[in-house]
Amino acid sequence: MGGRRKYGPLGTTLVIIPTYNEAENIKPIVARVRESVPDAHILVADDNSPDGTGKVADELAAEDDHVKVLHRKGKEGLGAAYLAGFRWGIEHGYGVLVEMDADGSHQPEELPRLLTALKGADLVIGSRWVPGGRIVNWPKSREFISRGGSTYSRLLLDVPIRDMTAGYRAFRKETLEGIGMDEVASQGYCFQIDLAWRAVKAGFHVIEVPVTFIERERGESKMSRDIVTEAAWRVMSWGVGSRVNKMLGRKDS
Repeated sequence: MGGRRKYGPLGTTLVIIPTYNEAENIKPIVARVRESVPDAHILVADDNSPDGTGKVADELAAEDDHVKVLHRKGKEGLGAAYLAGFRWGIEHGYGVLVEMDADGSHQPEELPRLLTALKGADLVIGSRWVPGGRIVNWPKSREFISRGGSTYSRLLLDVPIRDMTAGYRAFRKETLEGIGMDEVASQGYCFQIDLAWRAVKAGFHVIEVPVTFIERERGESKMSRDIVTEAAWRVMSWGVGSRVNKMLGRKDS
């Protein structure tokens, strides 16, 4: 997907972990990232969690100079947290920005494979729906929503990505700078679809590598019917708009 080109060194990796009420999960996930990719830095982007996640993150940062904390004013959603983390990382000179959930569903032990693939790509997606990818402990209803959402998005937006809603991703800095982050207003499922589509439209080379997604063992999922509904309507709007633009000979905005 996208044109091939010569790629320079990756630079330092920043793993962005958005949190809201993840006090039980943040210590173990940070420890696993540090063990799996010792040279990487971690940014915990906390949305003023009432359970004290931000305080736990501050304690981790005080003990380890590879851990940073971005305190946000309140719960503004996954997309806003990642965008804030991307901007912070770019401002501080990181060459690779990684999306990772705090709940352990994204395995830090698989991150080296994503980073290796990024040496020849602009964006690498940890995919559940390519050969070798799998999920653990999901009910069939959740799998249906995820598979269906990716298929729906892939067909409407005419992109060859199998796992459009995947949240385990590694971006080169230049990719994020080239997709128009300031124009992104979507959240949740829709946020991940939006960024993948923007990368493909911009001509960036996207690779999917298989990963194992494990449902969280502690805490509550942030998934809701509203998030799924927003994604369905936005994707339909984007897909129809893109087709109209093609008919009129205009570029997508």
